[in-house]
Amino acid sequence: MLTPDTRRRDFPALDLMTYFNTAAESIPPLCVGEALQTYWHDKLRGMKGRDFHFKQVEDCREVAARMISLKPAEVSFCSCSSEAYNLLATALNLQPADEVVVTDLDFPAGATPWITSVTRPQTRVWKAANGELRVDDLVPLLNERTQLVQVSLVSFYNGHRLAWAPFRDAVRRVAPNALISVDVTQALGRVGLDCTDADCVISSTHKWTLAVHGGCIVGIPERAAARLTTHAGGWFHLRNAFEADRFQRAETKAGAASFSVGMPNFAAIYALNAALRYVEGVGVGAIARHADPLVAQVHAGLQALGLKPMAPAQPTNPTGILAFQHPNTAGINTALERENIHVMHHAGRIRVAVAGYNTAEDVGRLLAVLATAVK
Repeated sequence: MLTPDTRRRDFPALDLMTYFNTAAESIPPLCVGEALQTYWHDKLRGMKGRDFHFKQVEDCREVAARMISLKPAEVSFCSCSSEAYNLLATALNLQPADEVVVTDLDFPAGATPWITSVTRPQTRVWKAANGELRVDDLVPLLNERTQLVQVSLVSFYNGHRLAWAPFRDAVRRVAPNALISVDVTQALGRVGLDCTDADCVISSTHKWTLAVHGGCIVGIPERAAARLTTHAGGWFHLRNAFEADRFQRAETKAGAASFSVGMPNFAAIYALNAALRYVEGVGVGAIARHADPLVAQVHAGLQALGLKPMAPAQPTNPTGILAFQHPNTAGINTALERENIHVMHHAGRIRVAVAGYNTAEDVGRLLAVLATAVK
């Protein structure tokens, strides 16, 4: 990552392909594989291995908290963002008179728990205009009945980055009872976070953080802990799970800790601990300084080919994601795959994800194949 030598050392698989699909699946550094092997050796200790497992959880909590600018006690883990959002729904226990705002650039995990709820609240959709979310379009959706506003800092769909401060200020002003939940899955490890004053921060772990499946970071600041404590069964999140009165009452830990309802996925935690420390060691700022000019190259190249990027603010507010639509995306994707260039192709859309391990040569290959494929 960042230099040819460290890229070859840490990501040898990239010698075999040109990879622009980190927004779906990252290529983890070798240290993540080593961490998984350490988990295996610790697991072979049997019950004694749990001493090492739980130390990894606390070490991972510490680095995760730094990455999202919270205290370790305000951070916990579950298995995926879908689990986190469903647990968030239990904490809120919204009723038909309540209102939730979601966006049409959000991933389904954060948008659908409110639609499938038995006591379904009124769900309002903040719709993007020309690929971006505008606060002026949000304000009419907010009122005193709004209990939750759910957004993604960076959209999985087109790479649009939310203008956080104007958004936050509008919600606090117009919907004083609303909590703000933000999905940073497509931001954490790739762009600096300016959303750490949200009431709930959620991130999957197998994308820009460079870890593996089976993990999710949940951050809930202390000020929101009482309101965002889950009402879920389990044991790991309970204070009295093995006390004599355990079948008469369940005393749930508050806030983020309540989202870890069962035995942690220790293998994913080992991987995440190693991956976050790797990203932290490189520096998210350094990653952005390396990758953002490549984003600009891709953006300019797409425009030169007549392919309009779906997020208009990318050159001035870059994220790792660019997306475009074309009548023949299937053919374009086939041409790219033929040259071992990996992007995301879905529903008439090509999504290109530019990471810290990408290079100018990667961009050149991508644009060269696109030029031929588009013709």
